[in-house]
Amino acid sequence: MVLHRLFFIASLLLILSLKEIAFIALFLAVLLLVSYKKALYITKKTVKSLLFFNLSVSLGYFIIASLKGMDPYHYIFYINLKVFTLTYFVFYFFHKINMVEFFAFSKDLSFLLMITLSQIISYKKTYEDFTLAYKARVIKKLHSREKKFILRVFEFFFSKALKDSKERTLAMKARGFF
Repeated sequence: MVLHRLFFIASLLLILSLKEIAFIALFLAVLLLVSYKKALYITKKTVKSLLFFNLSVSLGYFIIASLKGMDPYHYIFYINLKVFTLTYFVFYFFHKINMVEFFAFSKDLSFLLMITLSQIISYKKTYEDFTLAYKARVIKKLHSREKKFILRVFEFFFSKALKDSKERTLAMKARGFF
């Protein structure tokens, strides 16, 4: 596992140090070839996780650069390609390597990972329960009901997140994190 950790860190540093678009694209092409069976799955996952954030950052940079009279296209393509490659690599790496074992060298990181994973699983299960309950109660799609449903689910998760964060803070204080 030590070699996996060193490979992961070295690969991240390599991607971060690449300054030319051609080299970043080459690294991404190698990643896509290596992950040929899961390439579409990991690409979809990467696009879903980056779309909103990268779009908003790129739009902001485009507006500011345009106002200053700069050509924003090269930098926007460069930074989005680099972020996509980094994210794709992380998703691919942890698809192949067990994340829990990878962080087992540190008791604190393992604990934080377990907290995070348990919260993700809990929220995912709750969301699936809400979705199934909604589908069981509504025969045809009604857009106004969907908006109310989404608002109620958002309210629930927001209050749940606040409550859970207080509990997790207490648990982390009890274990000496703060």
